[in-house]
Amino acid sequence: MKKIVLVTLMILSTGVVMAQYDFAIGLRSGGTSGITLKKNNGASAFEGIVGFWHDGVSLTGLWEKNQMAFNEPGLNWFYGVGGHVAFYGDDFDGRYGASWYNHPHGIDDGDFGIGIDGVIGLEYKIPDVPIAFDIGLKPYIEIVSEGGVFFSPDPGIGIKIAF
Repeated sequence: MKKIVLVTLMILSTGVVMAQYDFAIGLRSGGTSGITLKKNNGASAFEGIVGFWHDGVSLTGLWEKNQMAFNEPGLNWFYGVGGHVAFYGDDFDGRYGASWYNHPHGIDDGDFGIGIDGVIGLEYKIPDVPIAFDIGLKPYIEIVSEGGVFFSPDPGIGIKIAF
């Protein structure tokens, strides 16, 4: 009886792993680097990113559309829109890296930014393994509370554990 229960649980758990994932948590590296959470709803998804950099933090929400890429199961294009809010601390002096990440004006203590984001990329969910990788662009335009305007193409790569 124990063997039957064990075999049944193994078969059911394999079916769950092989299915399209419903939820994922992971890391994103790029202009907006941080923790990402993604909830799939069939052909669309909602993704949230909590981004961190030197003396700053951002919260981003994205609505994404998923579409199979190159007729390959597990490989999907994603594209969508969203927005973000960013908070800057005392010592903020750019996000260190490519020139498009550095604000062309000074940021004072307590400044914040609000922006509109787009997203386009490619994601691969490894069959039989609960891991997904993605690469993409998340371009955005941000208006800072002091009146400056900032643009970034925000390229990034990510890895997620898929449930």
